[in-house]
Amino acid sequence: MHTILPFLLLMIASVVLLEMWAAKLKIAYPILLVVAGLLVSFIPGLPAVKIDPDLIFFIFLPPLLFEASWSISFKEMKKWWRIIGSFAFLVVFFTALSVAVVANRYIPGFSIALGFLLGGIVAPPDAVSTGAITKFVKIPKSTSAILEGESLLNDASSLIIFRFALVAVGTGQFIWHEAAMSFFWMVIGGTGIGLLLAWIFVQAHKRLPTDASSDIALTLIEPYFMYWVAEQFHCSGVLAVVSGGLFMSAKRLVFLNSASRIQGFSVWESFVFILNGTVFLVIGLALPGIVEGLREKGIPLGTAIGYGVLVTLVLIISRVISAYAALAATYIFRPAVVPTIASRRRTMLVPLVLGWCGMRGVVSLAAALAIPATLANGTEFPQRNLILFVTFIAILLTLVIQGLTLPALINRSRVFEQVPGQASHETTRQQMKKGLKEHVYHSLKRKHENDPQGHAGMEKFLKIWEERAKATDETLMSEKTKTVFVELLAAQREYLVELNRDPKIDEEIIRQQLYQIDLEEERLKRI
Repeated sequence: MHTILPFLLLMIASVVLLEMWAAKLKIAYPILLVVAGLLVSFIPGLPAVKIDPDLIFFIFLPPLLFEASWSISFKEMKKWWRIIGSFAFLVVFFTALSVAVVANRYIPGFSIALGFLLGGIVAPPDAVSTGAITKFVKIPKSTSAILEGESLLNDASSLIIFRFALVAVGTGQFIWHEAAMSFFWMVIGGTGIGLLLAWIFVQAHKRLPTDASSDIALTLIEPYFMYWVAEQFHCSGVLAVVSGGLFMSAKRLVFLNSASRIQGFSVWESFVFILNGTVFLVIGLALPGIVEGLREKGIPLGTAIGYGVLVTLVLIISRVISAYAALAATYIFRPAVVPTIASRRRTMLVPLVLGWCGMRGVVSLAAALAIPATLANGTEFPQRNLILFVTFIAILLTLVIQGLTLPALINRSRVFEQVPGQASHETTRQQMKKGLKEHVYHSLKRKHENDPQGHAGMEKFLKIWEERAKATDETLMSEKTKTVFVELLAAQREYLVELNRDPKIDEEIIRQQLYQIDLEEERLKRI
C-alpha cells in the first residue's frame, strides 16, 4: 500500500498538470494523457500496470455514465431520438459487422465470432473525448445533443454485442432466438430496474432529513447500486445507470435543495475529471504489457500495428457512411427536421463532421480487458493479446488523428456558422431574462398588492423589479422580505420549468439561469 499510494497520487497530480498544459495548447486533454501515459510507460523502474477489467467497469463506468446523464438535455434527446437511436444501435451494429467481415477476411485466425467480438469492443465512440475536443469549437445544440445522447446509449449496445460474441466464441454456436430474448431482457430489464431504483432514491431524498453533504454522498453511491443490481439480474447495468440518471436529472428540482445542487455540481465535476484523467493515463501506461503479450505469441509488432490501422480505417469509414445514410433517410422520411444550414454544401458536410466525432476510449479498453484468459474448457482464449493491441491502436489513432483534426475540420468547413435570420444563443438568453423579470414583477404585484403601504421591504422589492435593477443594501432585509424573496425565486423556477416546455428554447440556457437562482437563494440565506 505504501508503494502504490505515492504512484496513485503522482498519477492524479500528473492528470491535473497535463490538463493545464492541454488547455494552454488548446487540445483535448485525453489526447495528451494517452500520449503521456505511453511515453511514461517506457521509463525503467516504474511498476507494471495491470488493469483489472472489473475495476474499470464497476469503479469508473457507473459514475461517468451517471454524470453524463445529468448533464445532457433530455428535451433535446427526445427531439432527436430517431438519429440518436440510429447512431447508438444501428450504427454500432453496422460498425461491428464491418469490423467482423474485414477481420475475418484479412486477419489470420479470426472467425466471424471473433470479428464480432472485436467489433463490439471498438464500435462505441467515447463521450469524454468528443466533449473535450468539441469544447474548443462552436457547435449547435442539436449536434451536441446527438453526440451526447449517442454516447449514453452506444455503450450499452456495444457491450450487448460483446457479450453475445463472447458466448459464441466460447461455445462455438449462436442461437438466434435465445440471443433475441436475452437482448430484449437486457434492454427492458436494465431500463426498468434503473427507473425503479431512481424513483426509490428520489423518494429517499425527499422523505429523509438530508442536507447537502448527505445528498451528495447518496448521489455518489446511487450509480454503483443501479449498475450492481441490474448486473445481478443479468440486465444491462449501463442502461440502468443511464435511465436512472436521466429520471433523477429531470426531478432534481423536486428532491434536491439549492445547496445540494450547487455543491453537488462542484463535487461531481472534480470527481469525474479525476476518473476520466486517470483512465486515459492508464490506457497509455498499459501498452508495454500488451506488447509483451504479442511477443509471447510470436506476432510481429509491425504486423499487429498494420491490423490496428486497418481496423481503425474501417471504424472511421463505416461511421462516415452511416452518417450520410442517416442524413439521406432523414431527407426521405423526415425532411422537416433536417438541420437548417446556410447552404446545401454545408448541409452535406454535417455527416462528415458527425462521422469524424468517433474517438474511442474508456469503454473499448474495459471491454477488451474483460476478455477472459481462458475458455470454459480451460483452453487459452484465441487472439486475446492481438485484440487488446488492436483496441489500443484504435483508441490511440482515433484520439490523435480525429481528435487533433476535428476542430480544424469544423472551423475550415464553417459548417456550423449561424444561418442569417436565425436567433442567436445570446438573443434567446436576453428574451428569456426579459420574460423572467416581467413574470417576477407581476407575481409580486399580484400576491402582495394588499400589503400595508409604507413597508420598507415591500416598497424596495417593487422598485427593484419595476426598474429591473438589483438592490445595493441587502443587509436591511427583514424576515418578511426574505420570505417574499424566496417566494419570488420559486416563482422564477416555475416560470423557467414552464418555459422549458417550448421545444425552441435551448435547455442549457434554462439550466444556467436555474443555477443562478440557486446561487441567489444561497446568498440570501447568508444575509
